[in-house]
Amino acid sequence: MWKSRILAALFIILGILAGYFDIAGHFAFTPDFLKREFSLGPDLQGGISLEYKADTSSIPDSERSEAMAGLRDIIENRVNLFGVSEPIIQVKKRGDEDRLIVELAGVFDVNNAIKIIGETPYLEFQTLKTGVTIEDLQKKQDAQDFVGVLGSFEPTKLTGRFLQKALLEYNQTTLESTVGLEFNNEGRDLFAKITKENIGKPVAIFLDGIPISMPTVREEITQGQAVISGNFSREEARKFVRNLNSGALPVPISLIKEETLGAYLGADTLNRMLQAGFYGIIGVALFLIFFYRLPGLIAVIALLIYTSLALTLFKLIPIYLTAAGIAGFILSIGMAVDANILIFERTKEELRGGKSLAMAVEEGFSRAWLSIRDSNVSSLITSVILFYLGSQSVSGFALTLGLGIVLSMLSAITITRTFLRALEFSNKGQERKIMRTLYGAS
Repeated sequence: MWKSRILAALFIILGILAGYFDIAGHFAFTPDFLKREFSLGPDLQGGISLEYKADTSSIPDSERSEAMAGLRDIIENRVNLFGVSEPIIQVKKRGDEDRLIVELAGVFDVNNAIKIIGETPYLEFQTLKTGVTIEDLQKKQDAQDFVGVLGSFEPTKLTGRFLQKALLEYNQTTLESTVGLEFNNEGRDLFAKITKENIGKPVAIFLDGIPISMPTVREEITQGQAVISGNFSREEARKFVRNLNSGALPVPISLIKEETLGAYLGADTLNRMLQAGFYGIIGVALFLIFFYRLPGLIAVIALLIYTSLALTLFKLIPIYLTAAGIAGFILSIGMAVDANILIFERTKEELRGGKSLAMAVEEGFSRAWLSIRDSNVSSLITSVILFYLGSQSVSGFALTLGLGIVLSMLSAITITRTFLRALEFSNKGQERKIMRTLYGAS
């Protein structure tokens, strides 16, 4: 009993701390490391949503997923340069068509965004400027002088249009992931000239004006092939290859859909969603307390803890919240209530059968668990399908619903159960009297 009561107290403390973290940004005395805001989508914060059609007709089926992944990486780099926080960039299938969806919260200059996103990715090779030494470059790198590092290089004639392909390779001796480059005939001659003139010096590979690698030339390379090694992990090397290939052979994209939502409309939508959630929780709380008395109050406390933990999780991951996502979260609260009701009804049946509170609670949870498990698992399966196959807004709904379902099961099976276990009484007559009054059991 005391173990359950201590654990119940810890759950309450955890809920209070999570709740404070959820609203910490509104207090002036809150430490900076706790002042983390929720990530809001364009429909709540205001912003733009752009959908592009990618022309992959000239790309073999086996290479389309890699090409689209490379396109996504390049567009993400462009958006980051645009200064957008928490952009959403996704590749989706619409029948046989490949689509690229870009959501930029807090951005309202549509024409500029379209210009930046729609430009053709540009791959180029650059060498150190005349008069810049390797020591000068090293000092700038040590000082993290990013602008100084960029200003140390100058373009050559070798660009992505001379690159036939990039390959993911492995060093058979060290088992290190490396990147192989193959140039066409003209690119082979240019690369041979560059490597001959820069032995012992770095040749920087730039993608969209950003250096993605600075390998040092060890010898003249005349065969039009090169290997870049840089202690890459397998995923880093794979991403590097995608970027190189996409820079050399960009996937043409065309804008087919554009949506804009003003900041005022976004704030108004957010306020309406928060009011709906608040009124919904109040209504559910009153229902539980009116029909289930003390256990209903316990369920309300468990739901408040659940809500605090879920919002904390949304902040920490972070999850990009949209109106549909918040709707999914509110729906998961209703499912948590449904689980509690099943448990309470089962427990009341056991109490009416003359069992003690401790036995009734255990039997109630045991008998209700199968129904709760089956209903929640089926909902989780639906959420997974919607997340992978649905549109952007549907995916947001499915994500928050799925996470909410998992947490709601924790709330019903763990938190509520712990609180009920903490209500044991030493005097059985006192227990029956209190439970008749507070639980409604005869």
